[in-house]
Amino acid sequence: MNNTFKKLISISIAGLMGASAVAQADDKVINVYSARHYATDEMMYQEFTKQTGIAIKRLELKDEALLERMRSEGTRSPADVVLLVDAARLATAQEQNLFQPVKSKILTEKIPAQFTGDNGLWHAFSSRSRVIVYNKANVDPKLAQNYEDLAKPALKGKVCTRSGSHPYMLSLMSSMINHMGEKGAESWAKGVVENMARSPKGGDTDQIRAVASGECGVALTNSYYWVRLVNSDKAEDKDVVSKVGFIWPNQSNYGVHMNVSGAAVAKHAPNREGAIKFLEYLASDSAQKYFANGNNEWPTVPGVKVNNPALDALGSFKQDITPAKILAANTAISQKIMDRVGYK
Repeated sequence: MNNTFKKLISISIAGLMGASAVAQADDKVINVYSARHYATDEMMYQEFTKQTGIAIKRLELKDEALLERMRSEGTRSPADVVLLVDAARLATAQEQNLFQPVKSKILTEKIPAQFTGDNGLWHAFSSRSRVIVYNKANVDPKLAQNYEDLAKPALKGKVCTRSGSHPYMLSLMSSMINHMGEKGAESWAKGVVENMARSPKGGDTDQIRAVASGECGVALTNSYYWVRLVNSDKAEDKDVVSKVGFIWPNQSNYGVHMNVSGAAVAKHAPNREGAIKFLEYLASDSAQKYFANGNNEWPTVPGVKVNNPALDALGSFKQDITPAKILAANTAISQKIMDRVGYK
């Protein structure tokens, strides 16, 4: 065997060993594309790495930018896990074929069917409620005990919400479709538009502040935005809270609307096994507590004990048990209804 041939063999072996090392290294890393922007999630990621030895590389973008990036990357996408914060957004990603199904005994046993997408395409790991807030000085709370009340003449000129095209509103509309049918939900949406104090604008915290100022009489908000203000040490936030009341809607019938934050394995995940391990970790008691304590959300895994005084202070309430996959499935119809009634 001449020296040149020996050299070629050595190079080939070295190349194979190098490729193997790279593959092995990749198995110890997952790329998480996240639309969650909560600093407390960092502790959750660190714990996962400590437990499994799998490092997390995270890309945080707003939902639309995140999904657009995945679409443009196509089969070259490095994303292993996708984290989104609304059933409507999960529906969009599912429709665009950006997820792959997952079969996991751990996820099947821990996550109720209410919080699972079709064919295991995604799983919800935390839930949040959409509540009503009202101005204590100007509105009798008896007039706003249900979502349906927001469309009644008694609240003419008093209702405020964020944009009708926002996923939080689309998911609520999806719930109304489930309870009232498409025609009933459209009638409701039309009534809400007719009752608005101003055109929809701003985020949920803006709605609460507008109620406190008297610009709005009642508004819709996700529960954790309210809790943030309650926990704030700022004088202006304390002033807002003192002027605003909090209502769990529809406690006499189907319960308060519950939206979700969910995750899925990306369609072209390079590290599918690591991605599934991460989803299974999110269903663990410790991760579920991070969701609850970090962003004042509720665990989707039954029986997880959470020590969060802010959540406890809200008291017990009846939840709407409409499956998240139904909320997701109704998203397209919801947007059409919003457009038809002029819900900007």
